[in-house]
Amino acid sequence: MSPGGLSMILKPRFQYVALVVLAVSCSMGRAQAADAKAPDAAADDYRTNPKFVEAMKEGKDLERKREPVFAIDDYKKANKIAGGRCADCLTDLFHVQMSTGSYKDALATATALEAVEATPAAKSQAAVDRGRALLQEAGDKPKPAHLEAMHAAFQDALTLYPKNVNALFLDGKVLAMLGKTDEARADFEKCLSCIGPTDPARLRAEHFAENPELATHKMAPTFEVTALDGSKFNLDAMGGKVVLIDFWATWCGPCNAELPHMRKIAKEFAGEPLVIISVSWDSDADKWKAFLEKNEMTWVQYRDSDHKLSDAFGVEAIPHYFTIDSDGVLTAEMMGSGSDVEGKLKKLIAKARQAQAMQAGKVAAAGN
Repeated sequence: MSPGGLSMILKPRFQYVALVVLAVSCSMGRAQAADAKAPDAAADDYRTNPKFVEAMKEGKDLERKREPVFAIDDYKKANKIAGGRCADCLTDLFHVQMSTGSYKDALATATALEAVEATPAAKSQAAVDRGRALLQEAGDKPKPAHLEAMHAAFQDALTLYPKNVNALFLDGKVLAMLGKTDEARADFEKCLSCIGPTDPARLRAEHFAENPELATHKMAPTFEVTALDGSKFNLDAMGGKVVLIDFWATWCGPCNAELPHMRKIAKEFAGEPLVIISVSWDSDADKWKAFLEKNEMTWVQYRDSDHKLSDAFGVEAIPHYFTIDSDGVLTAEMMGSGSDVEGKLKKLIAKARQAQAMQAGKVAAAGN
């Protein structure tokens, strides 16, 4: 893409990435921990203690302000007031620690949470959190010993609650990474029995059940959004097509400099197995729509005004691009102007065309 000028626009506050977990129809909610009386609690319940209430409020306010690292002390303070047995405090603390990359601390928090949760279902979800922390701490190339520890955590979760869909999905991924394909497939198939037909994660689980090896690759987060034209965009419904995701904003100078190239890509690859979705940070819907029309941005458009999708992808600056191949594998992440988006797309589209030709040949051979 075009060089020169400011290459990126950064978010004004600290941005963090949340590990995306399946949000599916049969996932269980967390049970409240049994009441624990803290030494300095007012009345009989720490929840009525003004210091507890204030600490929890400050923590959540800091998260809303996108300053999660500063919320850690507040959640720890609230849990101390609760005598160390506040499941809500530990849950919020775990999420903040995961989002800020404090995986060892998150592992300890998940272990503590598992001890204080009151029901098997809630304890099961805490065991999943323990496995998630291990998964993130291990990095992109976990050793077999790390994978076995994750598998043990997810098995603990399933012993406590056999229908824990997050445990089934993540355990399937770990088993696939261990080379245990049949066991991985069995987990993904069990996971599918719990996922509702309209859940955006269902297609991902179906793909993994069909080909567990896919679960060993780096995949983009599952998501489904309603585009400007009213159509539903689900990343996992793009089977056989390459996907380009472009994070941008109308007020972003470097993004505007890239527009001619985005239009060129849309025209150059028209008719090819490629889907482009532009994800805007704009807060003003009317200005955004007027800008799209004026600049002939005719491909799929989505306005991510609350930054939830951006958070899922870990986008901290724009312009920001992701390319995803025809198998749904995240192949490249590019930031700023000057990125060779077109070159990467050409290679991915050639691969997608080749796969389509092979599939057509198999269908023709089967018909003869």
